[in-house]
Amino acid sequence: MAWEYSEKTKELFINAVQGKPGTHLGEMESPDGLGEHGSIACGDAMRFTFRVRRHPSDPTQDVITSARYLTFGCTSAIAASEALCTLIEQGSYTPIQALQVSNQDIVDFLGGLPEQKIHCSVMGAEALEAAVFNWAQKRGVSLSELGIDIRAHEQEEGRVVCKCFSLTEPYIRRKIRELNLRSIPEITHAIKAGGACMACHHVPGGLQDLLDDTWGKVGAASKELVQISMPQPRESRVPMPSMSPYRFAKKIDGEIEAYVRPMLRRDGGDVEVVDIKDTLVYCRLLGACGECANASRTLEMMVERALKERVDERIRVIRV
Repeated sequence: MAWEYSEKTKELFINAVQGKPGTHLGEMESPDGLGEHGSIACGDAMRFTFRVRRHPSDPTQDVITSARYLTFGCTSAIAASEALCTLIEQGSYTPIQALQVSNQDIVDFLGGLPEQKIHCSVMGAEALEAAVFNWAQKRGVSLSELGIDIRAHEQEEGRVVCKCFSLTEPYIRRKIRELNLRSIPEITHAIKAGGACMACHHVPGGLQDLLDDTWGKVGAASKELVQISMPQPRESRVPMPSMSPYRFAKKIDGEIEAYVRPMLRRDGGDVEVVDIKDTLVYCRLLGACGECANASRTLEMMVERALKERVDERIRVIRV
């Protein structure tokens, strides 16, 4: 499925993968706060780090001066991570104040996200929360005394409700309340729970029971249920397109022409598809992009990810 992203989302994405000044994709040595959320197995994961200017006497007055992230995910995951870092740095927030940045703030900054991609903004907010917890431990700040309830080990504790994404009952209950989730499709869009095999939807103690416990039992949800494609283990993947070779090549050419090429041309670059063998797409970057030191990174993080998301998630782009 080809997602319709805002111009802001596409701009943040391409700037990040090209490593332009002012972007935040990368690692930070010896951060003051480090948090992670998601998992590679689920298809989305994020590591968020920040550094603070330390207050000489009151650690709660530390101010975040820089933030960085590493993310394994799609266009929206990278853009949402960029938005989070920008909001925090521009706000000159303390770590405690940064917790006020919500997933809705991230969505608004991006000019909106497709409903099925809202979980990318939630992932950033969760990683931030984990990083603040880490900072508090290092600085001896008692979050509970400040009335802040962060569950550092929530994902490891409690009954697993969604086995596909290893999401526990305490976590799902909290997100239902925090995000005002009222139906199973809304849960799936926000945190992915129930989006793979769907077995947890209506079993005893499943997603519908958690919704009923939280909001009271109501009529059956009218929205269509959503299923998310789970990535298969690498060794079980078959490198064959899901359509005829001709249609597969035409689909790739169409998405490059409509989506990838316009973004590259903004910076004086272009891309040429040299050959396609099964799900391997051999490409050559042209113009300014071909001469850039980050050419391989641009191919992997922009061209490949765009084709994975918009054509077939098994695609690999090879530089020639």
